[in-house]
Parts: sequence; C-alpha cells; structure tokens
Amino acid sequence: MRLHPLPQSVSHLPSPAHFTYPFCYTPHPLCVAAAGEVRRYLATRTEWADELRRGKMFGVLVVERGQGRGFLASFSGTLGGDTMHDYFVPPVFDLMADGCHFQQEERLISDINARIGQLRSQMVPSPLRRQMDDDIAAYRATMHEDKARRDKLRASLSADELQAALPSMVRQSQYQKAQLRRLRRQWEQRITQDEAHLRELQSEVDALCLERSRRSAALQQWLFGQFVFLDANGEERNLKEIFHPLTPPSGAGECCAPRLLQAAYRMGAHPVCMAEFWVGGSPEGELRLDGRYYPSCNSRCKPILGHMLRGLDVEPSPLSAGPSMPLGILYHDARMAAVYKPCGMLSVPGKGNMPSVQSEIVRLFPHAQGPIMVHRLDMDTAGVMAVALTWEAYHTLQQAFVHRQVSKTYRALLEHAMPIGMQGTIDLPLRPDVTDRPRQTVDISHGRHAVTHYRVLDNIRGHALVELKPLTGRTHQLRVHCAHPQGLGNPILGDRLYGTTGERLHLLAQSLEVEGRRFEINVNSHEYELFIGCTHT
Repeated sequence: MRLHPLPQSVSHLPSPAHFTYPFCYTPHPLCVAAAGEVRRYLATRTEWADELRRGKMFGVLVVERGQGRGFLASFSGTLGGDTMHDYFVPPVFDLMADGCHFQQEERLISDINARIGQLRSQMVPSPLRRQMDDDIAAYRATMHEDKARRDKLRASLSADELQAALPSMVRQSQYQKAQLRRLRRQWEQRITQDEAHLRELQSEVDALCLERSRRSAALQQWLFGQFVFLDANGEERNLKEIFHPLTPPSGAGECCAPRLLQAAYRMGAHPVCMAEFWVGGSPEGELRLDGRYYPSCNSRCKPILGHMLRGLDVEPSPLSAGPSMPLGILYHDARMAAVYKPCGMLSVPGKGNMPSVQSEIVRLFPHAQGPIMVHRLDMDTAGVMAVALTWEAYHTLQQAFVHRQVSKTYRALLEHAMPIGMQGTIDLPLRPDVTDRPRQTVDISHGRHAVTHYRVLDNIRGHALVELKPLTGRTHQLRVHCAHPQGLGNPILGDRLYGTTGERLHLLAQSLEVEGRRFEINVNSHEYELFIGCTHT
C-alpha cells in the first residue's frame, strides 16, 4: 500500500473543511491534481493500454498522516487480470489470492458446470422419436383422405341414403381416432424403453444442479462475511450486516471508494477529500466519458459508505439543499393549475420533509381532489408542469399524456458550443441502470423507445443553447440524449450524473401545451435569467 506525494503545484492549498459528500460533489483541486498523477502513471503502463481504452473507473483519496499529506489511488474490480498492484490500494477482500476458499469453491463449481455440460451433450433423443413422428403423420394423412371421401359421399347421397350410410361413417371415424391413440401409445412405450439411459443422465444432472445451487448460495454467504468494512471510529461491519435484510448486490465492496477509505483507516491516515474518475472509452450502453468525475453508485456503494463515513465530518449533501425558490403559479382555474417548479424541488414527496410540487399544491389548494400529479420533472430540472385539482381533470390530463397529446419544449445549456441552426432527431432507447439507479443507460435491444427533436438556438459564453422537444417521456431522456456519443455527445451543463457537476442543472421545461392551452416561462422572466445565468466558463 503506497501513499503518494501530491504535486508541488498544489502543496500550498489548504485541506477542505469537510470530507467529500461522495454522491454529489465538485472535485477538490487536491483530488484533481492527484487524479492527474494517476493518469500520468497509467500512461507508463503500456500493457494495460487495451483495457484502459475500453474504460475503467479510478479513484483518489487525499489523506493526512502525521504532519504530512498525500494521496491513495484505487481502481474498481480488476486491472490487468489482477486485484493487487503496488501503485494502488489493495481490495477490501482479495478474491484472487492463491489458496483462497473462494477460488477453491469456484473451481469446484466450474467442474460441476463442466460435468453438467458433458452429461447434457450425451442426452440425445431416441431416433425412434423421428420414426414415430413420420408414422403418425402418415396415419393422419390416411385419416384426412378418408374423411375427404366421406364428406364427398355425404354430398352425393340423398337424405334416406345418408341416414343408412351414416352409422358406418361414424364407426370408421371413431375407429381411426382410437387407432391413432393406440399407435401413439405403442410408440411411446418403445421410446420409453429406448430412452431409459436418458432418465438416468437427467437424474444425475438434476442432482448436480442442486449441488451447484447449494454451493453457490453457501459461497455467496461466506463471501459476504469476508467483506468487512471499517468506519472512522474503528467499528467493523460486513456486507450482510450493512445490507440486512436485503441481499448485497453483485460486486458490492469492489468499487474505488470503499477500497480507498478502508486503506486509509488501516494505515491510520485521516481522509481529507475523495474523487472517482473515468479513464478510457464508454462501455456499450453506459454513459461514461474519459476524464469526467462521477459520484459513487447508489446500489452498491451507498449502504457501504453510509457505514464507512461514520466518524468523519462530511460536507452536507447538495441534494438536500432544497429548491432555489418557491413554487410559482402560472395559471389556475377550478380544474387544473400550471406551475413553475424550481430547480431542487421534488415533483412528489420523497424522503425527509423537503417540499414538493404535490405538497405545495395541497397547501395552496386545500380543496384539490384526486392524485393531483399527472406527470413529473426530475428534481434537478426546473420548468412548467400541469397539475390536476379534480378527479375529472386528473383522468383527462393523464389520458392526454398517455396518448401523447401534450407538446413539451425544453431549453438546455450544453457544456460546449455547437453550430447555430444545427437540428435533427435523436432516437436512442433507454432503460434503468439496475446497478446504479437512477442512472439510465442506452439499450438498443431491450430499452424503451425514446425520441427527441433538437435545434441549436445560440451559443452563450461557449455553451450551446438548444431547444429540445421530447416525443416520449422517459426518465432522464433529454440528459442522456444530449450526453451520449450517439446523441449530441455534449452533456447538459451542471449534469452531475452524465456530465460535470455544477451549481445547478441547466435544463428548463420552458413550455407545455395541453388541452389547447400553452403555458410557458417568458424568456425575459426572472426564472429564465436564473437558467441562463451560468457561472461556468
């Protein structure tokens, strides 16, 4: 485990007053300098070039130890096929250590899989099955021919002749159906005898599958117990205790942040600030950009870091800062209201007592009835929303959204300039990233249809001002369509999930047209000035 010196260029910078809130942060200059050192080191390791080109997450943790200050570095998962490298901190638990119980059990499970595959390759159906199919098909053809002759005969007979011939026809039909059943039984008896060895093989496969399932479950529980995490007070908890009563997700504890904090605690160093950054290309479907800093993931890391950060003075979460201004009422009548949702306000109540559009509508319109909310905006997105004040209006407005009878127009400031007048359509299907909600990922095969029209209106201080018109309403649709390389390849300014964290997300739902009425934010209004008034350069 190596503590690396910080570059002289930042040695004069004071340490931050609070430790980084890892789920929404702007990287401290000390971390930026440390990340630069890691990237310079990676450039010397040419044997990792192909792997790094495909993309990997790295992390840095600035620490104080004694009178000195330095940084630790880590990577997620494995690097170069290994979990241990001198430059980086060790894993919380090394799955790949020689003689490890995990490796032994993995080999046994692999052997079971190989045996199952071998047995299944021997389970070839009896050739009698094809003979049976041919024999039955031939007999069915005879039955169809006889039925056709009976039908032709019926058509040619008089009523009296038909009455006399009908019993014989019925007996022939009944006999042939019974004979078909007898023929099938005879074949099945022969096949059952011929495939006796297959049943023996299947019994062995079933037993092996049960053994594999038992060993896999036991190994998983054992593994959860080996990942033991410290907090700043020196208290330990393993994965089972941290995630109880839920099952820890795959890969929990193998990300950068837990590795870095564990290493710092074990060496007696005090964590100062931390950052995680991506190196290389973006994985298929996932949106990761080279050199960008990303928050720790929610599904795997949030519960673990909730324990590990205890005892540290962590900066307040920017996500709980609340809205930048009160809810604005643009229009209302007895049926509905059009409101302005400020950045930082939830659409519906969430954890804590943060105000939401729904709670504010209930407060402002105490006689409102029904579910009220017919659509939502992300907490980070500001702009126009329509809400229902009666049950009838709720059902009417909801159907308008379901049948895409609502026109929505957004404006966004993007990180980089673009040619004014450029326009087109982005068609990239989306699905949730199950390992890191609420992030969304592009999935051509299984994603939900998502289409956005765009037009570049202007460039403001080096940032493209674009008009976005979503034809569908998927979660984070506009944010992903702007940031993804197959979309605009230009993240929305201040997008903490898909771009670079900033003071706010510069995405504004400027107008909404429903039931023949148009509600919008005036371009000269104070709200629009807040949106345009970016401080980034």
